[in-house]
Amino acid sequence: MKTIGLIGGMSFESSAVYYRLVNEMVRARKGGLASAELILHSVNFEEIVALQKAGDWAGAARRLGEVAARLEAAGAGCILICTNTMHLIADEVAGKISAPLIHIIDETAKSLHAAGRKRPLLLATRYTMEHGFYTDRMKSLGLDIMVPDAADRTTVHDIIFNELCAGRVHDSSREKLIDIIDRAAEHGADSIILGCTEICLILDPTRLPLPGFDTTSIHAHAAVDFALGDDEAETEEAA
Repeated sequence: MKTIGLIGGMSFESSAVYYRLVNEMVRARKGGLASAELILHSVNFEEIVALQKAGDWAGAARRLGEVAARLEAAGAGCILICTNTMHLIADEVAGKISAPLIHIIDETAKSLHAAGRKRPLLLATRYTMEHGFYTDRMKSLGLDIMVPDAADRTTVHDIIFNELCAGRVHDSSREKLIDIIDRAAEHGADSIILGCTEICLILDPTRLPLPGFDTTSIHAHAAVDFALGDDEAETEEAA
């Protein structure tokens, strides 16, 4: 089993979900009391948010690049940035390591293609919905991403930062998100990307008006595939 390196803390609410999912997936595939070999470096989210608000993406890249290098030096065989927004600087972080960086956008695109979905609605932070890095990469991968209108983008962003990242889940906010999804369906959306790693705390992707794709679960699954790939290949050869 290879060791998984997680850059977490953005926020720690979703990092806890990553930890649980990765270990549950390893146990389900290996059986017994198996759990993952992983290293988690959890950053101070307040410092990262300050860099986001200042538009200091170069500073954020330096910070996460240092963390990625430390994880690799500690034995991580792959690196995950446990947040969608900070994939804005994923290429810069990947450039600081030799281990593969498992990219959340690429893995989500694979899941959408496998399900035959082409026009998903992206629910995420303002940075992810508006900076172009997410939609442009998805377009290059053959997907036509929809984003909510300006007012709805503010609603989604505020729910994420003011509630979910602070560990608060409100039914009224869930209803607002469902309303946004309903409007997107009327305008041709064929699926929903839970494009913030906290959104799974408030929306169940299996209980939405359209098929949901939870980036947290997708990303964790890709990490487990990487970690167990050699073990499972050897088992198949032995059989």
